[in-house]
This record gives sequence, C-alpha cells and structure tokens, in this order.
Amino acid sequence: MIKALVFDFDGLIVDTETKIFQAIEEIFEQHNCKLPLELWQTCIGTKDSFDPFDYLEGQIMRSVDRDDLRIKHRTRALELLENEQPLPGVEDYLKAAKELGLKIALASSSTRKWVTEHLTKLNLISYFECIKTADDVENVKPDPALYLEAVKCLGVKPQEAIAFEDSANGSLAAKRAGLYCVVIPNEITKGLAFGDVDHQMESMAEMQLNELIEKFS
Repeated sequence: MIKALVFDFDGLIVDTETKIFQAIEEIFEQHNCKLPLELWQTCIGTKDSFDPFDYLEGQIMRSVDRDDLRIKHRTRALELLENEQPLPGVEDYLKAAKELGLKIALASSSTRKWVTEHLTKLNLISYFECIKTADDVENVKPDPALYLEAVKCLGVKPQEAIAFEDSANGSLAAKRAGLYCVVIPNEITKGLAFGDVDHQMESMAEMQLNELIEKFS
C-alpha cells in the first residue's frame, strides 16, 4: 500500500535544469566554446561528477577565474528562473496527495538553501513534511541515502513510497533505496537512459495521482 510520495526538486518540480544549462552555455559561448549536453547530463541529479570549468580550460588551453564564473553562472541562472512556475501537474499532485492522506517528502542533491528558497517563492513549501538535501547526507544521488533518510523521516517503509524523478542519477538512487520510481524527464534529461524504473510520463498532468497509485497497488 502506498503511504507516501517523495519528490526530487530540480527539473521535477521546477525546470531549473534547462535554465541552469542555458546559463552555463552562455558562459562557454563567451569563451568561443561549446559544452556538449551529454557531458553536462552526467552531473544532473548529483554533484562533483563533472566540473564544466575543467572542461572549459581544457578546450581553450588557458586558466579561467572559476570563482568569478561560478558567481556569474548562478546569477544568470537565477535571472532566467525569476518568473519560473511549477511544472504541469505538480501542484495538482501535491494537493491530491494531501487529500488522499499521503505523506510528502522531498529528496534533493542540491543544498537546503537553494531548495527552500525556491519552494517558498512558489508557495509550495508547506506541502512537505520532510525535506532532505545535500546538507543532510554524506553522499548524494545516485547513492540511496537521501531517499532512505526521506522515508525514515516520514515513518514509512521504502516499498510504501513512490519517488518522482527527472534524472538518471535520481532514479537510480530511488530504486537503490527500494522505492517505486516514476520518471518525468525534462528538456535536458529526456534523452537519458533511465534503466529499471516503474513508470515514465511526459508530465504529471498526463495522469491523475489516484490513477497512478493504482498501478502500484
């Protein structure tokens, strides 16, 4: 019996992934260089797996001011996200979960500050009984720790929860933790191979939450 839902954040609740990639692309273009999407995709849903500035320096054969570029990247990404809204069906799923009496958590490889600031801005933070981020674990996705901490916090077993993910690293973490996993790719992750997931949709608007839950009953 499904008792809980655990949501990823970036690229799943809000499509931050597209804007973050656009911001890093612009930096590369300013250096007359191109960042292949397939390289960037390796770091989606996790961290420290790929440093774009290592790659940039290798391509242009000189060093760059990494601290300055990181600030510029974050500033530009936030500019692009200024008017961003939840992805289709997200708030409907959160409302439906509350109506169904399900527990709701969030598990993200991003920092707590990043996640909570965006959720607060979107007026969604009150839906979540538990928020687990990179600040709470030693290893982020694809390690299962974030999902294990989320279900523990909610007081449910992994097999009683459905994870919602947009990335390969995230879906692998959810399955390793023993949760059901529904994948909803975005523009940046739709070309990835997701492996052994339980269901895949184009958006949460595609199916009512109660219909989806029936698939796992």
